[in-house]
Amino acid sequence: MKSLASVALFALAAGLSAPALAESEAPTAEDSGDYPLTPAGAADFVAAAEADLFDYSVDASRAQWVNATYITVDTDALAAESGAIGTEKQVDYALEAAKLAAVPGLDPEVARKLTMLRTGIVLPAPTTPGAAVELSTIATDLQSQYGKGKGTLDGQPISGSDIEAEMGNLDHTPAEFAEMWASWHDNVGAPMKGDYARMVAIANEGAKELGFADVGALWRSNYDMDPAEFTAMTERLWQETKPLYLALHTYVRSKLNEKYGDAVQPATGPIRADLLGNMWAQEWGNIYPLVAPEGAGDLGYDIGDLLEKKGKGPLDMVKIGEGFYSSLGFEKLPETFWERSQFTKPRDREVVCHASAWDIDNKDDIRIKMCIKVNADDFVTIHHELGHNYYQRAYSDHSYLYLNGANDGFHEAIGDFIALSITPEYLVQIGLLDRADVPGPEKDTGLLLRQAMDKVAFLPFGLLIDKWRWGVFDGSIPPEKYNEAWVGLKEEYQGIVPPVDRPADAFDPGAKYHIPANTPYMRYFLARILQFQFFKAACDQAGWKGPLHRCSFYGNKQVGEKLNAMLKLGASKPWPDALEAFTGTREISAKPMLEYFAPLKKWLDEQNKGKTSGW
Repeated sequence: MKSLASVALFALAAGLSAPALAESEAPTAEDSGDYPLTPAGAADFVAAAEADLFDYSVDASRAQWVNATYITVDTDALAAESGAIGTEKQVDYALEAAKLAAVPGLDPEVARKLTMLRTGIVLPAPTTPGAAVELSTIATDLQSQYGKGKGTLDGQPISGSDIEAEMGNLDHTPAEFAEMWASWHDNVGAPMKGDYARMVAIANEGAKELGFADVGALWRSNYDMDPAEFTAMTERLWQETKPLYLALHTYVRSKLNEKYGDAVQPATGPIRADLLGNMWAQEWGNIYPLVAPEGAGDLGYDIGDLLEKKGKGPLDMVKIGEGFYSSLGFEKLPETFWERSQFTKPRDREVVCHASAWDIDNKDDIRIKMCIKVNADDFVTIHHELGHNYYQRAYSDHSYLYLNGANDGFHEAIGDFIALSITPEYLVQIGLLDRADVPGPEKDTGLLLRQAMDKVAFLPFGLLIDKWRWGVFDGSIPPEKYNEAWVGLKEEYQGIVPPVDRPADAFDPGAKYHIPANTPYMRYFLARILQFQFFKAACDQAGWKGPLHRCSFYGNKQVGEKLNAMLKLGASKPWPDALEAFTGTREISAKPMLEYFAPLKKWLDEQNKGKTSGW
């Protein structure tokens, strides 16, 4: 999905769109410039817009790629200039589409594309002279600030990718974790607050010109359903999965209390954010050794260790990821992928290390941008990012506005559901693990707990990011309350609190990449649910009879054929159609996820007897 390449174009960041209904005003049929207010005029407008946006997106992608992989004052300026052009195009086409959308008798495909043009903008600039340039400059500067950000460890500067790794290093003391957490949030987040508030004000004006109350209302209109129904759906999915999260939170808190004592981590109440092995406490897998169940927790292997023992480097890890998709029948990646991707952090310049997948030419110039380290996390991330690339390639024959996922959650879920198949059996199949070392059924609790430490732990975080932004955009969270609201939501949903008192000028949201990058985040929450729905469908198609969490469909061409049938639809059909093509159902459901973790939930409930749940 091109949004992951940080290119602010139509249909790139928000997936499919639907009329805003109660949260927006219906456009009026006014003069539409050179295009008559007729079905034919609307069709001509859409065709011209798609042709123009296709060509622009290629140039913009190249400018953004160079900026992300070679951060300088000059590449910042070039990216900002390109972004400004794109923002102006977005707004011009959106305003025109809003007028033409009211024309009676439109061809359904034309009507759908007009809706996409109107609602597919992440940060709309108003038509006020200079607003697009200012908005693009701020957005580029925020991303650049993040890319160059540093925290400290033992008083010494440490870069973003390195500090992320160190937060998962269990050899550090609670004081060292607190130093890294506080320094990163203070150094990276706090300086952004003023610019972020200004950016919100500009973008909200742009959203209003398009008939929306604010940017959040616009974002919630991108899911082929009424925005209120979308909000209700996400809340339903959270409520379905919340008992599983609460059980995990209670268990992990008790183990941290055993490790660090009451003075560091009390046995009741919220968990200290810096003790969970991740800068944002969004995934907890790095502290698995601290919570591993007695007798079942030691899986007998670590993927990072297996890779090192086999002498595998970053490029080898990507080759392994490609191999999984090839085993399902997908074509190998093009040579240009290997020539043009960024696999490791260059020694001579600043880059954005945050992993992302790119589609430069809307055809076959697909790439990933990572700073790969030989560890389990990056091994999984590679499978995820390649999922974006294979999705991009599958739908490349569609017209421009359909070059996207069925919704943005689909794009995120594809790679993640492939990664769920990184089971012991898969590791044997690819020669990383000896069959004699495959953990037996008695290790299932450990296997599931290790998965839940990432998959389940993430759910409330995935939900609260955009809940915070929706409040920021609608004004219920004013700038002076930005951090207070952020900390409050993290405690309310995650049961997490900062390790140190937060100063009045703190802006902790800015320390999370997707906030300065203005990437809508609900896609990740949806992806956590959808990946299990996809996974169960694939395992059913493969005829898997064992426990769901041990399934591997590596090498199954039938699964690949059905998966491709969904991927190749791109955004050409509403997401329920795409979901049905692969899973046979039209509703997003948490039931497959709950089935996957059902044995773990039973075990957690037994471990948590007599302990206080919640915070």
